Amino acid sequence: MKKYPIPTGYLFVDEYSEGELETLSIGDYGKNKNVKADFLGYEDEIEGVPNAECMPLSDKWVVTLSTQYGCAMNCEFCDVPKVGYNGNASFYDLKNQLLNALDLFSDQVSYTNRLNIHYARMGEPTFNDRVWKFSEWMIEKKSVLERVSGVSFETIHPVLSTMAPKSVDNLENKLWDWCTTIKNGKYNGQAGLQLSINSTDSKQRDEMFNERQTSLERLSKIGEELPYPVGRKYCLNFALASDYEVHAGYLRDLFDPERFMVKITPIHKNNSCRENDIETIDGYESYHPYKQAEEDLQRAGFDTIVFVPSIDEEDGLVTCGNAILSGSTPKTAEGKIKIKGIEK
Repeated sequence: MKKYPIPTGYLFVDEYSEGELETLSIGDYGKNKNVKADFLGYEDEIEGVPNAECMPLSDKWVVTLSTQYGCAMNCEFCDVPKVGYNGNASFYDLKNQLLNALDLFSDQVSYTNRLNIHYARMGEPTFNDRVWKFSEWMIEKKSVLERVSGVSFETIHPVLSTMAPKSVDNLENKLWDWCTTIKNGKYNGQAGLQLSINSTDSKQRDEMFNERQTSLERLSKIGEELPYPVGRKYCLNFALASDYEVHAGYLRDLFDPERFMVKITPIHKNNSCRENDIETIDGYESYHPYKQAEEDLQRAGFDTIVFVPSIDEEDGLVTCGNAILSGSTPKTAEGKIKIKGIEK
């Protein structure tokens, strides 16, 4: 295993069935530090997120898994396609990534109130049916996972983050199954679905997703057929660059605010974004880039979250679209993990 200590935890690479996969095992600052969400009571404008200490892992532990060896989507804002593509991660690849992630801190942490599992490091998870099987295994065999890992969990919360590729076979059925069987069913609401939107302009979406994404009109029809969400609403995610369009009225015509919420975050500063001149001006230092979009979305009836990472998270390559297997390396000082209660 190649371990990269970063302020929020570990970024690591290990060998699995078809080669190398990279994974995150990290902490979280807490919503009061990096989130503006009026509907949740977090109303302060975010003028940059300090490079602070994370909450204890016993409060919240985040593991981000790779679902594929690289990615074939070729999105213009992401470094993962630079890795190449070598197929899907197996069920055991997913399981062993999780066990490795937990083992990094299991000598100091034996319990967490919330284990968040994000299928969002490398790969497009809707191409990999094992993501569904593994998510079911985690909740059905929770006691086995706790015994093998040495860590017990009050809540496990898996999140399926997808660009919704138009080439996925039976995309409608897959999303229906995730929401019905996993989110609403086996997890009783403690699971998430996040759809990457980024812009309401079709030409911008064609460019950023290399014309491999499902159109918003088709996504809207899929969304209409999804069951009413138990727990958290389905999330429409906007990773905003300075010129990306957010037409709140058009979005409201397509998606029901009773069932969908919106998250806004800056587009991240990886190599592909730099090469393609994609950026959010002052995106990490000022609330201004998000203010108008947030207000428009709220007026359209959407619960809206503005989420901003810290520079530590950006430099630690925690944010989506990064990959050390593409040649990037963390810019933070090695060995400086800043998680409360962790001595590393």
